[in-house]
Amino acid sequence: MVNEKKLLNDANSYFLNKEFDKAMFIYAQLSSIFKYNKEYPIYALFCDIANDDENKALSLFDYFTVAKDKDIDEAISYVHKVIDAYDGDIDKMMDMLKDLTTSTVDSLDAIKYEDFKTLIESRGSFRVAFEDIMFSTKVAIDSKDDFFDFVTKLIENDFNTTAYSYLEGFNEYFAYDSKIEELYRMLEEKKLATSHK
Repeated sequence: MVNEKKLLNDANSYFLNKEFDKAMFIYAQLSSIFKYNKEYPIYALFCDIANDDENKALSLFDYFTVAKDKDIDEAISYVHKVIDAYDGDIDKMMDMLKDLTTSTVDSLDAIKYEDFKTLIESRGSFRVAFEDIMFSTKVAIDSKDDFFDFVTKLIENDFNTTAYSYLEGFNEYFAYDSKIEELYRMLEEKKLATSHK
C-alpha cells in the first residue's frame, strides 16, 4: 500500500533541497495515484517553474503551503490564475503577482521593518501582512534585533522556506551568533513536527 503522507513529505523535502526533478517525479506519481487530490498537480507546476526561476518557485511554494490550509480552492485558483494568465511566461507571471500585491502595499522593492510592523498592525496579523508583500517586496532590515524578530515570526507563521533564505543570506554576518543556531533549531523542529503530523 502506498504511504501517501510519506511520499508527500519526501517530495516536499526534495523540493526544498532544490532537487526539483526528484520532487517532480514523486508529485507526478501522487497526482496519478490520488486523482481526487487537487494540490499535487500544483506542486508539480512549481517544479516546472523552478527550472526557470528557483526563488520564484520557492516563494510560490511558501505561499501555497500556507494559504491552502486556510482555503485550498482559493489558493489553487490564485496560483492557476497567475500561471494560466500568461501560459507559462514566468516574467509576465511574476509581474502579475507584483501587480496583485503592490495594489495592497504601495511600495517599490523594499519596505523598512518599522513600516512592515505598522502594516502588521493594520492588517491584524503577521501572516496576512507578509502574504500581502511576499512576492513583490523585500523587507529591509537594518538591525540585528529586527532580523531575529522577523525570522522568528516567519518560522512561527510557517513561512519556513523564506525563513531559511533569510538565514542563509545573513549567515555570514551572524555566523557565530547563538541566536542563529536557535533559529535553525526552530526550523528543524518545525520540519520534524510537520513530517510527523
